[in-house]
Formats: sequence, C-alpha cells, structure tokens
Amino acid sequence: MGVLNIPNAFTITRIIIIPVFITSIVYKRYDYALYLFVIAALTDLFDGLFARLTNQKTALGTFLDPLADKFLLVTSYIVFSIYGWIPKWLTITVISRDIIIIIGWFLIYLVLGISKVEPSVLGKAAICIQSLLIAYVLIDINLLFIPGIPPLFLWITAGITILSGLHYIYKGLKLSHAG
Repeated sequence: MGVLNIPNAFTITRIIIIPVFITSIVYKRYDYALYLFVIAALTDLFDGLFARLTNQKTALGTFLDPLADKFLLVTSYIVFSIYGWIPKWLTITVISRDIIIIIGWFLIYLVLGISKVEPSVLGKAAICIQSLLIAYVLIDINLLFIPGIPPLFLWITAGITILSGLHYIYKGLKLSHAG
C-alpha cells in the first residue's frame, strides 16, 4: 500500500485541522471550534478503524497518528488554560506526562535501540479522558446552559494522566532491565 492511503489522509486532515481549530478559538468562533474538534475526533476514529479493516497500516501512519493526537490535545490544553477554561496545573500535568514519555522513549531508543513503544490501556484512557474534557469545555462554551466543569472531572483527568505516566515509566524501566 502507498504511503498516502485513506487512513493516512484522515490523520493528515487531523493535523491540518489543528491551526484552523485554534484560529476559530482566537476569533471567538467557538461553534466552529466544536465542529472541528468533532471532525478531528471522527478522523481519529476512522483512520484506525479503516487501517485495521483494510490492512492499510503504514510506518508513516503509526508515527503520525499518535503525533496528531498529541498535537491536538497539547495545543488545546495550552490555549484553554490561557483562556482560563481549564486550570493551568492540569495543562502542566498533561504536558509533563508527554515530555516524560518522549524523553523515556528517546533514552530507550539511544541505549537499547528499541523504537517501538506499545500504547498501554492506561495511556489510551488518559488520551480519552483528556479528549472528553476538551469536548466538555467546548460544549460548555457553546451551550451556556450546561454546568461548568465539575472539579471531580479535572481531578479524574489529572489522576489518570499521572497514573498512565507512571505506568509508562514502569514499562520503560522494566524494558531497560530486560535489555
């Protein structure tokens, strides 16, 4: 299969959506931001599903898909905390986890030559809860009648994010002792 197959086109679309998504927030078109976030979420769903069903997994897609997710989430968390929609400590938590994972992956690659890191269930749960929080904030901004973000939602997001980061550290240490 070629590098630019349908799943990779979905992923690239998601990457292209990011600056448009942020621009819509900056220009207070929160309705567009919500629509774009939903489209990005759907492209994330469809790229993986389509790649599996049609056996069109590629090295590019394996690399770009999680990168697209991270760019969208990290950018959203930074902008949302600047606007005061989510607490800065939560953004710091989300970004710190990602930095720790990237540094750990890089060190394992340098020392052991292992470049493939399998996502964990906790890692996927962290991405899911982080995405749900972004969606909740966007819905809250657009539909003023729903309640603000429940503090428990923020703490659960932080807790799962921290647990997944600790789990990746554990997996990295286990891998380094095996190698």
